[in-house]
Amino acid sequence: MPTETDVRAEIERLRRELDEHNYRYHVLAQPIVSDVEYDRLFRRLQELEREHPEFADPNSPTQRVGAPVQTGFKSVTHSVPMLSLANSFDDAELRAWDARVHRQLGVEGDFTFTVEPKIDGLAVSLVYERGYLVRAATRGDGLSGEDVTANIRTIADIPWSLPPYAPDYLEVRGEVYMNKGDFEAMNAERAEAGESLFANPRNAAAGALRQLDPRITAKRPLKFWAYATLGLEGITTQYGALEATHRLGFPVYEGIRLVNGLDTVIDVYRSFGDRRGELPFEIDGVVIKLNSLADQERLGAVGREPRWAIAYKFPATQSTTRLLDIIVQVGRTGVLTPVAVLEPVEIGGVVVSRSTLHNEDEVLRKDLLIGDWVVVQRAGDVIPQIVKSIPERREGTERPFSMPEHCPVCGGATLRPEGLVARFCTNGLQCPAQLIEAIKHFGSRRGMDIEGLGIKVAEVLVEKGLVKDLADVYYLQRADLLALERFGEKSADNLLAALEQSKSQPLDRLIFALGIHEVGDQTAKLLAKTFRSLDRLAAATQVELQAIPTIGPSVSESIASFCAEPGNRTVLEKLKAAGVATELPGAADVPSEGPLVGKSFVFTGRMESMPRPDAEALVERMGATAQSSVTKKTTYLVAGEEAGSKLDKAKKLGVSVLTEAEFLALIGR
Repeated sequence: MPTETDVRAEIERLRRELDEHNYRYHVLAQPIVSDVEYDRLFRRLQELEREHPEFADPNSPTQRVGAPVQTGFKSVTHSVPMLSLANSFDDAELRAWDARVHRQLGVEGDFTFTVEPKIDGLAVSLVYERGYLVRAATRGDGLSGEDVTANIRTIADIPWSLPPYAPDYLEVRGEVYMNKGDFEAMNAERAEAGESLFANPRNAAAGALRQLDPRITAKRPLKFWAYATLGLEGITTQYGALEATHRLGFPVYEGIRLVNGLDTVIDVYRSFGDRRGELPFEIDGVVIKLNSLADQERLGAVGREPRWAIAYKFPATQSTTRLLDIIVQVGRTGVLTPVAVLEPVEIGGVVVSRSTLHNEDEVLRKDLLIGDWVVVQRAGDVIPQIVKSIPERREGTERPFSMPEHCPVCGGATLRPEGLVARFCTNGLQCPAQLIEAIKHFGSRRGMDIEGLGIKVAEVLVEKGLVKDLADVYYLQRADLLALERFGEKSADNLLAALEQSKSQPLDRLIFALGIHEVGDQTAKLLAKTFRSLDRLAAATQVELQAIPTIGPSVSESIASFCAEPGNRTVLEKLKAAGVATELPGAADVPSEGPLVGKSFVFTGRMESMPRPDAEALVERMGATAQSSVTKKTTYLVAGEEAGSKLDKAKKLGVSVLTEAEFLALIGR
């Protein structure tokens, strides 16, 4: 049975992974996992957050759509958030959604739905004023996206102007995509020219739309389907809105179906699945929407997802192949991960040759022997996974796998702590593999944000002995870099400039970048706010650390152990000597006296007097702490309208519950 610490660690790991995947998918247009694999991680996080509401966080990927805009494009705020969709993977999940919609609307009988293909492209918003296209933006994080107006104008499917009868303001949302035939022809041309190939049409379309030079975009065979329109007048149904959008000159997929009842929806889903290979574009499922716009309005959204729509994904594609070997990789925290080496097999148009096995228990659970025939599954662009072995095909030459007693990179001893599934290399940053990953994490976007300090550069720096600990990156010389094969004068100067600029990053970014076990970015912000300097944090006792709301024994032990290790203390001193900012500027601007000083608050439900973020900021200005989840250390839970599970948790723990009126009286308003 996993402990609370194990659950929290898994939640934080999943959030970090999903944040990275969101960034790669929505911002870089360079995803490293398929939609199916992302869905698996996302659903696992949803499950854990549902079972453990005390670990809820408004910044969790389950509460957001994509990734913040981080590019050279201008940021655009959407007038109405561009939400994502909940997913179903079988008939039972779809029927559960249908039952939930019936229950929430309080009606009986069959609903009318639209069933639309889930096109694998890039979601965009097109804004028209007085009949003319004035702005186009990507989905981004759902609240804001990138201004790609100049690039959108190069797509022939998208009108620049509308008929005279069009509303003065109109926003059309849809998918920019690339037909499979056009994608293959473009990749063939790139191969002839010696250029790198795109992995799939979605990546090609996203990369084309995010070109800083519209002339390059114009050369790419991009297309557009509309799926939603804001600003139409006199329209009462989803299907009617699509028809009206088509009359205004926008392409709308002609195969969209209007059906009654869920049984018919499922029949249409199967029909799309059967014809999937015949369609000119990639789809990975269908989208089911309530046809009534009034019902859509009544249902609204929860978190990042509308309640009135759901995606029904196609099942995974499977194949069989040979498990040739199992090798072991070493990660940043020293975790040893077994990786399957497969006899190359094509699944869904992609050649698969490797698959992670996660841990040694997974190898045993799936009864895998080196040399086995195995079932491998891949859906859409998912990272392949071994489903099971096929013992019936064993020939007697197969052999078992066991995790090594010594690290395959540095030779240090390995250890599997009691109660954990992971095995670790005990050599810390003396292990080159761990140091390389630690440098990558240190320079990452959420860490010190050092442009150019990626995994390849980290590998070279460690291999050449130029970096032996994290602080060494700030002591690199121009001559050192120029002597390396990867660097010219410009790239060397750029990296040195990025290193210099990173020295002024906020204290919480530095704390997160150090890679302390169990310290995510939110905990790093809390530590920075509490101690205000790296020296004071390093000197903190476990008792002082545990006095901070949300920091328990495991996290405090991890922080204290990190700071007590002599090598780490040396790194902290070297960072300070290099000029890295290790303190928050100014004095803490909080009162020393008052009714809220030293108290901790959690807010839940809808507040009438002010938004919850404003209330949290207010109590912090008055000397209190605002927490995201209820714990035994919480002083007050302020419960607004429609308070959720946090209220039940507070009552169970005996935490004082305040109404909004009682809270206002407490703060003197």
